[in-house]
Amino acid sequence: MFGTQSKRDIALELQAQIPVLRPSIHARRANITVKFQDLYGFTVEGNVDDVNVLNEVREKVRQQGRVWWALEANKGANWYLEPSVSEGIALKSSLKLSTLANAITLKKLIRKGIPPVLRPKVWFSLSGAAKKKSTVPESYYNDLTKAVEGKVTPATRQIDHDLPRTFPGHAWLDTPEGHAALRRVLVGYSFRDSDVGYCQGLNYVAALLLLVMKTEEDAFWMLAVLLENVLVSDCYTTNLSGCHVEQRVFKDLLTKKCPRIATHLEALDFDVSLVATEWFLCLFSKSLPSETTLRVWDVLFYEGAKVLFHVALAIFKMKEDELLVTHHVGDVINILQKTTHYLFDPDDLLTVAYDKIGSMTTNTISKHRKKQEPAVMAELDQRLRRLNSQVNDKEHHPFPPVKSS
Repeated sequence: MFGTQSKRDIALELQAQIPVLRPSIHARRANITVKFQDLYGFTVEGNVDDVNVLNEVREKVRQQGRVWWALEANKGANWYLEPSVSEGIALKSSLKLSTLANAITLKKLIRKGIPPVLRPKVWFSLSGAAKKKSTVPESYYNDLTKAVEGKVTPATRQIDHDLPRTFPGHAWLDTPEGHAALRRVLVGYSFRDSDVGYCQGLNYVAALLLLVMKTEEDAFWMLAVLLENVLVSDCYTTNLSGCHVEQRVFKDLLTKKCPRIATHLEALDFDVSLVATEWFLCLFSKSLPSETTLRVWDVLFYEGAKVLFHVALAIFKMKEDELLVTHHVGDVINILQKTTHYLFDPDDLLTVAYDKIGSMTTNTISKHRKKQEPAVMAELDQRLRRLNSQVNDKEHHPFPPVKSS
């Protein structure tokens, strides 16, 4: 009857209140290995639990999609770019309040994940890529790729070497068409910014951008805004000074946020850069499953590079108990690699990253960077002097002295 719930509605309501019970990544029960494809065409090996987790993730993606579509229907297609203003004359204070409300809503939504179908346009707008593209002629990318076609540099040679090693086996990336598209993006950017040129790690980042953005040109501009505006400068220059700074900052933050882990790892003489360098250079694209990586990137393109520290700390935090009983450096590496490989549910990671790690402002991280920069530059300068000294020695003494019998 009208006004009463059917048995089916009551059952559905009760079911929604019951949490899904499944083994976490800490207690994996199934030993049967299966292969399956994720949302972005990567072949993944896992067990039955992993398949169930990915199915749950796909359902969450669908639910999140419905939330975004409802907001677009209510506020307009580009609601996240403009403040929502009610009909009639809006007061200045109302405009500020509306803008703030939209910003809070957007931050929460982005941390829960941007639906894959909306990622290209949301990333392109919020990251600043659209604005960057608008400052140059419309034919910029096509003109650039034509101008550099056939040119050979150390960067192009390294790119050609890395193309077949970039996500081998992927249905599109590991094809002549995929290699050609990735090459044009990477070579084009190497000529746009000769200081960066090309650095190993960018191939994985650009490849994933291609899969998300769908077009080469949009992937190119996302790569540009990432390297020029989102990440700390000099992360991918020849001496990787920016990356070295980030490693030192991460070590500082690990000591502050996870002191027991930091103390234990120091006793083992474990250098966090053994794992974190790849995380920061590849932006987790080689370490985490694709949808988990892209959930991290959702936040990266809106909130900035501080999310990389949140996520890196969360990976250690999730395995704190296991890490504290390790006796060898190799055991630490194995635990962290296994953890990242099986983090199919982004919420498992991001919940720890924000709820357990706690707040870290961009200003705080900037202070840590300024503190570490002099030491990094001094170390790199010393290394360069040592290399130059070795070269000079070889030039003056090209042949080793003959031992007398």
